[in-house]
Amino acid sequence: MNIKIIVATHKKYQMPKDDIYFPLHVGAEGGKNIGFIGDNTGDNISEKNPYFCELTGLYWAWKNLDYDYLGLVHYRRHFRGKTKNNNKFEQIIKKQEIENLLKRTDIIVPKKRYYFIETLYSHYEHTHYIDDLEKTKKILEQKYPDYVNSFNIVLNKKSAHMFNMFVMKKELVNNYCSFIFDILFELEKQTNPSQYNKYQARLYGYISELLLDVWIEQNKLKYKEIPVLNMEKINWFKKGSSFLKAKFFGKKYDRSF
Repeated sequence: MNIKIIVATHKKYQMPKDDIYFPLHVGAEGGKNIGFIGDNTGDNISEKNPYFCELTGLYWAWKNLDYDYLGLVHYRRHFRGKTKNNNKFEQIIKKQEIENLLKRTDIIVPKKRYYFIETLYSHYEHTHYIDDLEKTKKILEQKYPDYVNSFNIVLNKKSAHMFNMFVMKKELVNNYCSFIFDILFELEKQTNPSQYNKYQARLYGYISELLLDVWIEQNKLKYKEIPVLNMEKINWFKKGSSFLKAKFFGKKYDRSF
């Protein structure tokens, strides 16, 4: 299997040793050289990175890389393998394990994130600007009416596969990328991210996290969930308190955690 998993990064960072991993400098256009191939060559949307996040890397890989299977992870978030080791980089899932999984499933995704006390729709409403999500639904109604029911099903759930992380075969990549970028480019025409702070301006990246599950639901794809390995420490107190402030006091998120 020719598997390429792009590791989206905007800074110099330690990378997995396995040759399936492909470090990619996302948002490279106009930026400082960090020693990795940039997403600003060939067919690209690198200049949109402040609004599309890691999706500029996904677009570049879709259009420019040769692969049978394509995946996306982040410099600070990887899929965890079965290897037991105190070194986190040795815990990252390796080629053989991925190959075995792909023989039995359509797509590898992260374990779901659970919100428990609210739906995906209400969580987005509390933490981001719901008008953008409503516009996304209208675009679906116009361009992909068959997907509207799946959109409603997913947004009424209390869990989702987040971070835009996956591994899947080329045929599915073509289907998925054609779907999300068609929607997001249309949404881009109808929205103005410059009115938001830097965190909220990344709205197309946030909405695409939800669209992945909409696409999986609509196409009835079989998926395998893998734990996410965080390479950096998470401040769970800040994360939890920000979640509660958003839900009960209307304070939108202004940073990543």
